[in-house]
Amino acid sequence: MHPVLHQALQQRRALKIISGLNNFNRDQVAAVVQAADQGGATYVDIAADPQLVSMALSLTRLPVCVSAVEPAQFLPAVAAGAHLIEIGNFDSFYAQGRLFSAPEVLDLTCQTRQLLPTITLSVTVPHHLPLDQQVQLAEALEELGVDLIQTEGGTSAKPAHGGTLGLVEKAAPTIAAAYEISRAVKVPVLCASGLSDVTIPLAIGAGAAGVGVGSAVNQLNSQVAMVAAVRRLVEALELRVPQIH
Repeated sequence: MHPVLHQALQQRRALKIISGLNNFNRDQVAAVVQAADQGGATYVDIAADPQLVSMALSLTRLPVCVSAVEPAQFLPAVAAGAHLIEIGNFDSFYAQGRLFSAPEVLDLTCQTRQLLPTITLSVTVPHHLPLDQQVQLAEALEELGVDLIQTEGGTSAKPAHGGTLGLVEKAAPTIAAAYEISRAVKVPVLCASGLSDVTIPLAIGAGAAGVGVGSAVNQLNSQVAMVAAVRRLVEALELRVPQIH
């Protein structure tokens, strides 16, 4: 594991900024990568495309993670210099009605480990599974040698309120998953999807070793706003909430 990421996870303040698994727009990805770099994030997560990896490496010294749901796509991205890989960031598929089952995630993990047995591997646990099944899948992934487990849930949340309460409601599914999974496995858990600077301290208090944030940064329309958003997220990680036992 990249030493910068390893240290941040150990300190429970890792911050991943996500440009999007299906985002192949060079200008948009570059803006997100630069915002992550300038704002003080731990690492960036981009689509598994070798040209995007090369571009990202030219813009930042942060570790670069690539995401895909087809194991073969990781090979050229890793050859281009990606530091770690992520099976998941499934959110972009749900609008198409595409769901990933637990056996399918395990199969993708096995295929990926056969292709790339030593690289740092993160796998997302699909949020549509009941919590007990999410935990079972996480335990099975740990047995397969996964280095990092990521939760999700922002797309399933339907906040009934605005403001701060709405932000908490939106983050509730992924935080609940982080709480349950972090108690069942020894590998670090990254809480992602639907988080904001308001709810990041809650995710860390629930047991996450870090957080992943996408739309709260990549949907902004200016570089200045993106950098400011990343800095707020970093500050939120400094607000230590006692871990729930």
